[in-house]
Amino acid sequence: MSSASVAATPDQDVPSQPIGDLPAAWPSMWRAMKRGYQAEPWLISIAFLLSLLSALPDALIALWLKFIADGLLGGDKTLVMIAAAGLAISAAATWFLKVISERTQRRFRDRVTIALESHVARLQATVATVAHQERPEMLDRLSVLRDQVFVLDHMYMSLFSTCGWVLRLGVTIALLVSIHPALVLLAAFAIPTVLTATWRPAIERATEERGAPFNRLARHLFTTATTQAPGKEVRVTGIGEQLVARRRAAWESYFRPVEAARISTALWNTLAWSVFAAGYVGAVVFVAVSLEGSPGAVLLVLAAGARLSAYIGATVGEIGFLRGIWMDGSKRMAWLEDYAAQVNQSVSARVPKKLEHGIVFNHVSFTYPGSTRKVLDDISLTLPAGAVIAIVGENGAGKSTLIKLLCRMYQPNSGNIRVDGVNLADVSAEDWRQRIAGAFQDFFRFEFPAQQSVGVGDLNHIDDQPAAERAVQRAGADDVVQGLTARLQT
Repeated sequence: MSSASVAATPDQDVPSQPIGDLPAAWPSMWRAMKRGYQAEPWLISIAFLLSLLSALPDALIALWLKFIADGLLGGDKTLVMIAAAGLAISAAATWFLKVISERTQRRFRDRVTIALESHVARLQATVATVAHQERPEMLDRLSVLRDQVFVLDHMYMSLFSTCGWVLRLGVTIALLVSIHPALVLLAAFAIPTVLTATWRPAIERATEERGAPFNRLARHLFTTATTQAPGKEVRVTGIGEQLVARRRAAWESYFRPVEAARISTALWNTLAWSVFAAGYVGAVVFVAVSLEGSPGAVLLVLAAGARLSAYIGATVGEIGFLRGIWMDGSKRMAWLEDYAAQVNQSVSARVPKKLEHGIVFNHVSFTYPGSTRKVLDDISLTLPAGAVIAIVGENGAGKSTLIKLLCRMYQPNSGNIRVDGVNLADVSAEDWRQRIAGAFQDFFRFEFPAQQSVGVGDLNHIDDQPAAERAVQRAGADDVVQGLTARLQT
């Protein structure tokens, strides 16, 4: 005998499990780096070396300018010629290495973009359950990651550029120290700019994530108002104006806090750069007045200091990108990798080749993520092998939920489902789904040729036309296919 109580139950406080914090930044970045290296080991190595090589000629220009000034004032034509040649070589080498580096990086980025986007898409599509596509807190993380994945290829170039700018900074500081050791303090005046660069993106990213639900709502309303599927209802009901107004309200609820955060952090960034500007002016006055330095020394400080400002600005900008996009994006990607690995953990049992006894629900309870209402409460049910079972109930009674659990779209909160005595949670979801077929009321229409639309029911034969024809015949859909312009190739 079988018994079932598939019915709606009173609301109960059943909290969802927290999704946990994002992984640590540096291990996540290292994992992203390894993924890029695995995709294109040679290109990533060459791109990194070229980024470093292109930094040296540019950083030495201040030194050549000093030598030219010293040679002109001292009447040393040899020094002037050497400095002029060095300046010309530095300028030409900077241009040449920059062109080669950009072309190499562009080629690497094109290839690694495909690898990263495919990786993130594969992770989201191969998670055994669909909870990550329904829980609001997971959707917030994934919506930001989906926006970031299209620019994650820049993160490698940003890291390489950061290393190049740091090398330029090191050479420039060494040149300043050659005039007087105290000039190293000019780098200390840049510390506030570095601090704001690392702090600013985190504040803005946190604000964007808090507003992610409003951003999702704004996108949904835009899609509803502008796409074909809901177009009939929108026009018949006349809710177009309301959709526009609600979309604007949702967008403003998202963007106003983001805008306020950006303005606030920009003011702090401006203050930090004012501190560096004061230090730069003080360094020039110190060399010219206190040290009574030579014109060449003053010129070096002016040139090196100006380049130091540009190098710090570029370094701070790259650090901000790393902090705001790469570090954050790599943490989200690492979280998705860990989540997928946890859900798709190794299985200990095989799917039975043939159902001998049946499927048994043992005291199964389930609550949808983000809800406190138990849709299924202590369900015990037996589905004998070879039997045809109809589950009938009112809307919201849990019929579809029962089937979703059977398809392993979700895991029960308590209890278990056994297939010929084997716990369904212990078998591979992919292998299990090869043995079942489903037709859901909220179905999705694949934009495939008719043959492949039939073939998705058995991926091993998706391109097998005779198999598709036999399936069409068994389903009694010959007349449907005959009415298509190109039959199964339509």
